[in-house]
Formats: sequence, C-alpha cells, structure tokens
Amino acid sequence: MRRTTVAVGILILLGVAGCSSSDNTSGKPPVGTPPAPPSSATPPAQTNTAVPVWAKVLRQPVDGQHLVTQQRKYVVTRGSDEAGTTTIADKSLKKVIVRHVPAKGFVAQSPVVIDDRWALIEDIRSEGSDPEIRVVRYDLGSGRVGGVGKLPRVSEPEIGAYDGTFAYSSTDAKNRSCLVVASLAELSSRTVACVAAPGYIADPVVSADSVTFSEITAPETAGRCKRVLSASLSGGPARPVPAATKCIQWSGASVGGATIWSEVAASDPDQYQSKAYLRESADAPARALGAVATDTILACGNWILWETRTVGESGEESFQINRWTAGLAKPQRIYTGKPGIALTPMTCQDNTVYVEAADLSASPTYTEAISASAS
Repeated sequence: MRRTTVAVGILILLGVAGCSSSDNTSGKPPVGTPPAPPSSATPPAQTNTAVPVWAKVLRQPVDGQHLVTQQRKYVVTRGSDEAGTTTIADKSLKKVIVRHVPAKGFVAQSPVVIDDRWALIEDIRSEGSDPEIRVVRYDLGSGRVGGVGKLPRVSEPEIGAYDGTFAYSSTDAKNRSCLVVASLAELSSRTVACVAAPGYIADPVVSADSVTFSEITAPETAGRCKRVLSASLSGGPARPVPAATKCIQWSGASVGGATIWSEVAASDPDQYQSKAYLRESADAPARALGAVATDTILACGNWILWETRTVGESGEESFQINRWTAGLAKPQRIYTGKPGIALTPMTCQDNTVYVEAADLSASPTYTEAISASAS
C-alpha cells in the first residue's frame, strides 16, 4: 500500500479520518476482476444559495467517540482506541446495530459507506512485511457481517463515497491500477479507467453524478505526472480535466459538468496547501480560486466545497470552509473557525455536509461535529 505524500497533518483527529494513508509512492496491490455498472443519481436542483446554519451534532472529548457520518436512519461513530472501533446505531431506536472491531494489527479506515440497509467498513494493515486491506459489508437489518460478493478487490486504502455509491482502486489481471465504481446495495461495479504499472489511480471523489480521481504515471522518477480526470456515473470514458500547470494536479470534485481541483508539485516544500482552480464546463477557461487545504475538495448536492487555512500574525492557524455552485460569480464562505480550531476533512451524506472542529487549546480539549445542509 502506498502512503500519501500530502498527509494533511493540519487536519487532525485521525480517529475520524481513520488513520488514512494513501500514498503516491510504493507497493503492489492485489488483483480484482470487474463486473457491471451501478445506477447513478441526479443532482438535486439548486435553488438556495443562502449561507447555511451549522447544526451541532456531537460534542466529545478528543479521546472520545468521533462522528464518521450520519445517515437518515443511522449514526456512525468511531472510537479513539488504537484500532478505531466503529459503531453504527439506529437513531430512532437509540440502539447499537453494529460494533466493528478491526482484527489485531488492522486499523479502521474512513469513510464508512452507508445507505438505508447496508454499511461497508474498511480496515487496513499497513505496517510490517504483509500489508493488507479488508472490506466487509454489514446488513443493518440484522447486524450480520458478510463479504462483498464478486466486487474487484480493493487495492488502495482510499475510498470515495456518495451515499450508496463508492469508488476505489483495484489491480486487474494485467497488473494495471484501475478505478472501480460500485453500488453498495447491488454489489455491482464497472471499471472506469486503468493505468499500467508502476502508475496507479488515487484520490477518488464521488458526487451525485460524477467520479473524479487522479492518475499517477512514472512515480518516483523525474517524469512523474499526476493529473485529474472525471467520469459520469451513468457511463462513458473518463476525461482529463485540463490543468493550469502540467502534471501537478492533486485531487478534485465534479458535479453538473463543473470541476474544482487543486495543484501542488511533489517537490513543493509546503504540500499542505495547494492552488485551487475551477472549470465550469469541460471547455471553459480555468479560474483561479486561491489556496486550498490539500485533499479537502468534496462534492455534496449541487455544491463543491473545500477547506482553506490562514495563519495569523502570531502564527496561529484558523480554518475556513468555502463552497461554489453553478450560477455563483465567486465562492461563498460558509464557515470561519476561530484561531486554534482545526477541522477534519468533510464528509457528505444525504445532501448534508459533516465536519469535526477540534479545540486543542481548551481545557479539557474537545471536538464538536457540526453539519450543514447542501440542498
């Protein structure tokens, strides 16, 4: 398994991020064989551009339970224990349905893919000579655990998810790294794109109508190239997102034909921050959006959201959340954190954005999960 060059250390709380590590450097993953395409969703019509009100979801000590996501029927939390025990509870019954404890040596990975009936949980073992990724699917009606049928095997820890649709990397019979888009309910899938070894696919981000991902070729060489591509969930080939600067794209998100992506060179001394760009359509000119916290771009509803970081005169960091949708002349600031409050990466479920804000200067330290509508 590869480890990420940009670990986004500024976005703390690994209990929520599931100790995520998606590198762009080494390792040879297992082989999978793909079947057929999942159904796609249509983004909801965007009519409300008022700044949303953030709701408080869960406040806990830093070493307590952390919100992974919240679904219509279920709330998913993860403990701060070393393995990251994952709990799925029925909100109306106030009853724990699943308590998933990773096997010895494994650590739980975010996100948890969930719909009204099923949940997919990923565990990774990245230390030692035998790295491994395990994925299980829980039946939320019975709480029973099972496999994932004939889905191609997951070969990289990163999974992008949008409600019951998810995307991940798998290695095919030709030893190519391939992007797979799958349906949690049907356990059906299709292969979107592949790249020959030692190149590989990374950074999958799923929206209501698209999957956006990066393709790395010639890693660990002077000719290293990383570019962002996007594909419709309804089918068809992946198409490159034209870059502002060749070969240094990092990650992005697409919805309704528009894409926001970030660019940072592998040699850049500050990889925690990238330059963000917007194309409102495939043939539209690129618009610069300023700095973005690397690896935080997300799609939710008809919105694309991202986090930014500013450093004050005293050196204290503060974080913000911006968003954009078709029709807006410029991005909209929807969250401004106080100095010293750090944010985890955002997640999206049922057209709602979730994020944890951590105050490590408080006594005692705490995290507060908050949510905002993206409808």
